[in-house]
Amino acid sequence: MVQLLPSILSSDFARLADAIAMAEQAGGTAIHVDVMDGHFVPNITLGPPVVKSLRKVTKLPLDCHLMIENADEFIPMFADAGADWVGVHYEACPHLHRTIELIREHGMEPGVVINPATRVDVLLDILPMLHHVLVMSVNPGFGGQKFIPFSLEKISDLRRIREERGLKFLIEVDGGVAHETIASVVKAGAELLVAGSAVYSGSDPVKNGRELLAAAQAADATGAR
Repeated sequence: MVQLLPSILSSDFARLADAIAMAEQAGGTAIHVDVMDGHFVPNITLGPPVVKSLRKVTKLPLDCHLMIENADEFIPMFADAGADWVGVHYEACPHLHRTIELIREHGMEPGVVINPATRVDVLLDILPMLHHVLVMSVNPGFGGQKFIPFSLEKISDLRRIREERGLKFLIEVDGGVAHETIASVVKAGAELLVAGSAVYSGSDPVKNGRELLAAAQAADATGAR
């Protein structure tokens, strides 16, 4: 089943509670929270204190995407703040197995994120431990970028590996997910669809989100995945 994960990076930070409410009304099943440190990616966003505030206004899972160095140091803080899912970058974690274990020890669902230039096969050994794999379909750091087409092949590869090995991880995609790309993303095999600008741009995020989700569900219903 495909799911919409509105990304609050593209929302009005002065009205985050409203942004969460609109995400829920649009059919979002989790809230995607982009955490950037200004080192691993060229931008700075938010951290555990904001996640703690978000936890007070929603019961939906908080999907925290850590675009940061030294993730191990911060994992306990995100657990205390109420994060449900934590995704860390393959490229930023020199001891990835240990980091995944640390996420699980703190009661959260672990995910691994790969940048556009990173191959899927680097994750083969770690896949059985994961709740999700997040394929970045733009270079991380900023919202509103264009979808990188070769990301579709990576999504398809992950789906094939999952089927061949009998694994259960979910496939998430983030970057340029919009009306013109969402059907191809779903048909390639993604279930967790992160959308920021496509939801929060314009005057009616609820309508935007519902239309995106409907398009994704229609593509999923074709059975072409």
